[in-house]
Amino acid sequence: MATTNSVGIIGTGHVGVAAAYALFQHQSAEELVLVDRDRQRAEGEAMDLMHAQPLIGRVTVRAGDYADLERCSVIVVSAGVSQQPGESRLALLNRNAAVFRDIVAELDRHAPEAVLVIATNPVDVLTYVTQRLSDRPAQRILGTGTMLDTSRFRAALGDYYGINPRSVHAYILGEHGDSEVPIWSATTIGGVHPQRAPINGRAFDPAAMAQLFEQVRNAAAELIARKGYTDTAIGLVIAYLVRVILEDQKSVLPVSVDPEGECGIADVCLSLPCVVGRHGVEARVTPELEAQECAQLQASAQVLRDSLAGLEV
Repeated sequence: MATTNSVGIIGTGHVGVAAAYALFQHQSAEELVLVDRDRQRAEGEAMDLMHAQPLIGRVTVRAGDYADLERCSVIVVSAGVSQQPGESRLALLNRNAAVFRDIVAELDRHAPEAVLVIATNPVDVLTYVTQRLSDRPAQRILGTGTMLDTSRFRAALGDYYGINPRSVHAYILGEHGDSEVPIWSATTIGGVHPQRAPINGRAFDPAAMAQLFEQVRNAAAELIARKGYTDTAIGLVIAYLVRVILEDQKSVLPVSVDPEGECGIADVCLSLPCVVGRHGVEARVTPELEAQECAQLQASAQVLRDSLAGLEV
């Protein structure tokens, strides 16, 4: 695969620009190539970022076409129609699947060895669609999945216990959506299971935790109701995931992949903890789940599988 630190971003809407801004600010890539059907918009966003080079450092940002993605090691796909207030992620499927057919054909032609990061919703379904449409190995196609949900979950737990969220280890797995699953059995704070011992003077309260999870699950809808879209946090998630790939960090992240039999699930994409490095998904690190959690993941997979019924890929 390509070994450059060039990154392509397809789609310069709210999410694509937020990702570009985060990557630019952290100098994660030497070059960002922005591709959009509206070439002038992509050019404007590239110019805007380039004007900040004296504050950040030498990072080239330019607008381009699919042919300009040839040198990119990682390509983020954030193109598609956006989620509207009150619209579920899965309701976006039919409108976005057709867009992806054209995108994947162009990417296979011009950048066949790049790792593809899918960020468009419904992300699990579109990751699956991309894996079926593309000629590249499935390990080089992954979705952002529940990375954002997991970040929200850890932030909420940190706030509840008065602990730095970086000391919270917890996962939301399954669908990036209503059927997502909190993995309480693998949740630890400073190495301690909150269900087994008080944390920072607070005991585990099942009712409070159920409410906390509901707030996490409904966070996107709450944001959309207030500002019309979500962009900042998912932009940071994308930038972090891209850095993990470029730097071959081999970090364990909850990204959207085909479980290939894990927990009895296959032929669908959803989030499981995976080792992510320069070549994409290198291994799965699924925790030992309780029977109820495994059943919930299987139910989440069925929700996604149902959404694929009748879809021509």
